[in-house]
Amino acid sequence: MFGCCVAGRLLQTNLIQVDETHAYFELPQAASINHVCVFLLGTVPFPEGYGATVHFFWPGKGFQLLGMISNEKPSAIFRLRGTFSATAPSTPSTTAQNTFTNIQQQQTQQQQQDITAILGIAIEPLGAIQAQMESVSFNPALNVSSQSASGIGQGLSDPTVLAEKIVKHMVNYVSGFLEGGVNPNAPVPMSLIAKWYETFLNKVRAGGVGFLERGE
Repeated sequence: MFGCCVAGRLLQTNLIQVDETHAYFELPQAASINHVCVFLLGTVPFPEGYGATVHFFWPGKGFQLLGMISNEKPSAIFRLRGTFSATAPSTPSTTAQNTFTNIQQQQTQQQQQDITAILGIAIEPLGAIQAQMESVSFNPALNVSSQSASGIGQGLSDPTVLAEKIVKHMVNYVSGFLEGGVNPNAPVPMSLIAKWYETFLNKVRAGGVGFLERGE
């Protein structure tokens, strides 16, 4: 149902299920991560009236609510570098915080360069999500990335629009190799995702992400 992609790395679909409403991705070598994109794969939508909050856990530094995704907002990009600071306000206690904090505390202590962080996803009612997002809006420690690279048009300067176009580009690419296109029951080889990733990065390096607006 969910995928995530750390900038400069392969797409991750190795979601670890905790229970019916909580799951997480492990992010190895977390000290080198700047941005991460979280998105719906498009195979299973949220139930009516539900979405998901996205949480980040750094061993020894605690818990932060990054933001949310929903059927209406199926992807989001978050800046992780600088998320935690000495003055970062605490996020209100939630079931998601307790769930993922317990997981984080169970992890083996590692050297700084080998730290594995947790990106948690909690499915919750949209009303509860909205209440939590009100606190995020005023949290200076949570920085949703703004893109400034050359070749980005006005629409793609919005990280939500950019993330949606990246995911759409991937789906369109993959569907071109699958008989009958992408559907909930279509197996997608990881080699195909890796090929898309390589092709995508080559286009970005060659001329920025303007090709996303042109639908290339």
